[in-house]
Order: sequence, then C-alpha cells, then structure tokens
Amino acid sequence: MLVDVDGVLNPFRRPDKTFHRHRASPDGRTFKLWLTVRHGRMLRDLAAETGAGLVWASYWCDQANEWIAPRVGLPRMPYVPIPPRPHDTGLSLGGWKVRHVVDWAAGRPFVWFEDEPDATDLLNAEPGLGPCLLVPVDPMCGLTPDDVAQARTWLEALDPVR
Repeated sequence: MLVDVDGVLNPFRRPDKTFHRHRASPDGRTFKLWLTVRHGRMLRDLAAETGAGLVWASYWCDQANEWIAPRVGLPRMPYVPIPPRPHDTGLSLGGWKVRHVVDWAAGRPFVWFEDEPDATDLLNAEPGLGPCLLVPVDPMCGLTPDDVAQARTWLEALDPVR
C-alpha cells in the first residue's frame, strides 16, 4: 500500500476536531500540518487484515518517517525514492511521481492513496504497470474510511498466488 502525505494524511484544511496542527521542518523549510492518529490506525488495521505492506509514496520520502509517522501512529516505513521535480519536465507533480512509483513497483501489485487529480490517467498510461488501484483521496478532507474500504475490497480480491 502506497501512501502519500500532503492531501492524503495532511488535508488542506482541518476536517474535524480529531486533526491537530503540527509543524515540521524537513530540510529547513517549515510546513504546517493537519494530522490525526485515526489515519495511522486505519492504515495499520488495513495492513494487518490484508497482509499488505505500507510504503511512503510522497515527496517527503524518508522525511515522512521522522515528521509524519510518529504523529499519526505509523511505524517506520520504506519509501519510493521520488526526487524533486525539475521545473522544465513538462510534467505535473502527479506525472513526475507516477513515473517513479511505476519504476519502484516493477510490475508488483499495489494500492496507492493519492490526491493528485491527474495521477490515475497518467498511471494507466505507463508501460510495465502491474495490477494496481489508485484510490483518489479528496485533498480537502484527507483519507476517509470509504477510501480504506475501497482499498480493502481490491486487496482482498487479489489473486493470492501473486
């Protein structure tokens, strides 16, 4: 299970009182975050129930283990190495990230919680893509139980031989 941070675990506005304001300063830049332990609990439960591993798929890369994971109750997780997007690529943030996710997955099945609006179309256009489900998360409210249920249904239907 691939997990984005901004827009997924850190919605653009505070959806309810379970979200608390945090500050993070990776690489000397300060970010204001809305985070809830409810997200960590949902993802840990989903991983335990389906046997799927958790992986960061975010521009935060390993920094998510320091600044995000402890605040939402997630363990230290591997990450998809996504370098900063050069300004002259012609690709959106989602397009740049998709390319690196597909390379990292190397044909393995995955569920990806992502809020970039163009990610689904760009993902489906990538060669070498294995079975996958992109769960489009509304960045205004972040990850919801419905998003997790959609991923659970897909994961449970995967062929166990894979």
